[in-house]
Amino acid sequence: MVDKEDKVPENRVAPPERQYPDPKPVLRKKVPGEVQTTGHVWDGIEEYDNPMPRWWLWTFYVTIAWAILYMIAFPAWPLIRQATPGLLGYSTRAAVVTEIEGFNERNAIWFERLASADLATVPQDDELNRFAVSAGAAVFRTQCSQCHGSGAAGVQAQGFPNLLDDDWLWGGTVEDIHATVSHGIRNETDPDARWSQMPAFGEILPREEIDAVVQHVLALSGQSHDRALAATGAGMFADNCASCHGDAGQGDRFQGAPQLNDAIWLYGGSEAAIRETVAKSRFGVMPAFAGRIREADIRAVSLYVHQLGGGE
Repeated sequence: MVDKEDKVPENRVAPPERQYPDPKPVLRKKVPGEVQTTGHVWDGIEEYDNPMPRWWLWTFYVTIAWAILYMIAFPAWPLIRQATPGLLGYSTRAAVVTEIEGFNERNAIWFERLASADLATVPQDDELNRFAVSAGAAVFRTQCSQCHGSGAAGVQAQGFPNLLDDDWLWGGTVEDIHATVSHGIRNETDPDARWSQMPAFGEILPREEIDAVVQHVLALSGQSHDRALAATGAGMFADNCASCHGDAGQGDRFQGAPQLNDAIWLYGGSEAAIRETVAKSRFGVMPAFAGRIREADIRAVSLYVHQLGGGE
């Protein structure tokens, strides 16, 4: 049985629940001499307004004063072309230049000896050779490592030669290395640059003949190959490639024609890499360093590269 008083008529809406305000926090009375509060209260918990320690405040003020004095005395505010020079006129660039000039003055006699010495006889002078190799290592890291790598191992498939092996396109004697560094390779700035150019046979030969030449080059280097295609490619190689690379693929370093019958490859020795080389050609460029760095530095880096182990 449902009591009549418990029933709510369907057309009547139940009254909303009554909202009671949150009780105000009860704050305790302050004790005389007690630290004042910030006025913030959380669930009856008040926040004291304690003063900062004197040592902290004085340290903070000193850092502000130091920052202002530093900005006045030293370069600080960047402008459009330069930073504010500061009252002391200090310059990190000028400090570096001064240090380099001091180094050059202290070693001027060694650079003069190196610039006038016979490169072939420098290794016989222990002191001069040690200086040249040390200076050449610094020059190599600054000027050459971007392409040849910090360890001079080059980057295969990108055309940066390995300087640690015995495969030298333009000669590996210290004089040959000096000439290459001085004049560069295939650049248009030095009339004495080493120069050679391989034609793009993709514009000359049909694809099937290029495939045959590729198989013959694979055979020359002792790699897996198609014997029938390689035999066909031998005649095409003799007609189109042997004048530079030699009948047996031994290459001709003095005209920049790489050796093809070994396992050393400048742009990679896979079938795909060789096909791309034959079809599109390669044209690596090295800048001439004569005029960019002094003669003593060119000689130093030539001696450094030569003593790495791959020089002749």
